[in-house]
Amino acid sequence: MPPVRSPHLHPTPDDRCSPPPNRICDIQENFRKAIWEYPKVISTAQKMIKASQILSMPIYATTQNRARLGPTCAELGLDTDVHAAAHADKTAFSMYVPAIAAALAAGPGPVEAVIVGIEAHICVTQTALDLLARGHRVYVLADGVSSCNAEEVPIALRRLAREGAVVTTSEGFLYECMGDAGVEEFKAVAGLVKESKEGTREALQTLCKM
Repeated sequence: MPPVRSPHLHPTPDDRCSPPPNRICDIQENFRKAIWEYPKVISTAQKMIKASQILSMPIYATTQNRARLGPTCAELGLDTDVHAAAHADKTAFSMYVPAIAAALAAGPGPVEAVIVGIEAHICVTQTALDLLARGHRVYVLADGVSSCNAEEVPIALRRLAREGAVVTTSEGFLYECMGDAGVEEFKAVAGLVKESKEGTREALQTLCKM
């Protein structure tokens, strides 16, 4: 069975592209009490990590100053049982740091990327802008990003949409990525969507008020 398609190309089931990298931006332990609706961000990130394993999406993750702000949240498993193509610590706000840039440079050229994490108006925004400036197509999941101040989130998402990023939801992205119920991965992804439907509903009701 061919791989799932790159979301914006709309090929037939027999003409699919490699799935886009999944970027997990700074979802760290020490932000638990600071970020608005943080458990919902974590829930969407968990869903996307599971989807990455089904759809063979490479995972790129970062921490922001890990020594001060702590490791990636344990629920994500990125420090234990989940393999990430790159898991880099940084002080820059953007995820586009040497370890991530090197992984992208090893590929065939501009790629698509999907982003979840924090903060929507700082690290997520600067990551998206850096990727867009280098010709990559960027998807930002509205049910998977947040900030300390709730009011920052819709402002950041509107700006990113104007800049050329695709602002969508985790479920919308996954079905767009598959494109066809005939793909081998459909049953597993549909099962994941069903399994996570309550968490998705809660995230949509709080994080997606643009």
